[in-house]
Amino acid sequence: MRWPDVQATYPSQWLVIEALEAHTEGNRPILDHITVVEVCPDSVAAMQTYRRLHQQYPLREFYFVHTSRVHLDIEERRWVGIRRSDAAYA
Repeated sequence: MRWPDVQATYPSQWLVIEALEAHTEGNRPILDHITVVEVCPDSVAAMQTYRRLHQQYPLREFYFVHTSRVHLDIEERRWVGIRRSDAAYA
């Protein structure tokens, strides 16, 4: 599916999606073909589902989004490790 198709099928909902086909422009992934993995009641449930799926399948590209977004403007953030302030709580 493409993003407009997802929006039409799941209006005003939180979703966990998977990128089946994607490419990167700069530091932004462009999702060409996606599938809906799960419909969630709210953002908290979507984040929890995303975390669970990402832990189970670390090589797959999952995202959680709300269908009210006009465009899928996703920014990849680079993981730089544990910050010094966070290390005290580990």
